[in-house]
Amino acid sequence: MEQTKISTAEKTHASFHGGLKLDEHKHLSNSSAISAIKQSSEYIIPLQQHIGVISQPIVKPGDRVLKGQMLAKPGDLVSAAVHSPVSGTVTDIKAHEVPHPSGLSDLCIYIENDFKDEWKYRHPVGDDYNYYTSSRLRKIIRDAGIVGLGGAAFPSAVKQTEMHIKTLVLNGAECEP
Repeated sequence: MEQTKISTAEKTHASFHGGLKLDEHKHLSNSSAISAIKQSSEYIIPLQQHIGVISQPIVKPGDRVLKGQMLAKPGDLVSAAVHSPVSGTVTDIKAHEVPHPSGLSDLCIYIENDFKDEWKYRHPVGDDYNYYTSSRLRKIIRDAGIVGLGGAAFPSAVKQTEMHIKTLVLNGAECEP
């Protein structure tokens, strides 16, 4: 895909102080099909993927993990669980550069992909959620690692801490995948 540079002349001030309104370039991708990328032989999973306290590893080098398996539990109230994107073997847990403006390193779990794509058994909630306590629903949301997509990846379970959940609403059509 051709990259387009945005010149200073194309930028205009947004309606709030310090903001910019950039020209759209949707034409560069809106006529292309979504395609899958080839799997990697190694995955490096950062444990700080959200605002708040870093997640705590619950696996160790040598452990075999399944896709969707929890690798790290929340480290505190404002923290989120981290899960494996592949099945394979944990080879290391150590610092690695992470995609953050600071350019610094953070604790990561290294997984060697076995290319078997084996999933951990999942327990769908289904219609039973009507019989769950709000505390149990918050635990399910917390253990699933569900976070907001507003940039800080704020853990969703924290948003319901003081609420008694009576209705579960899921946004299944997020506009920014």
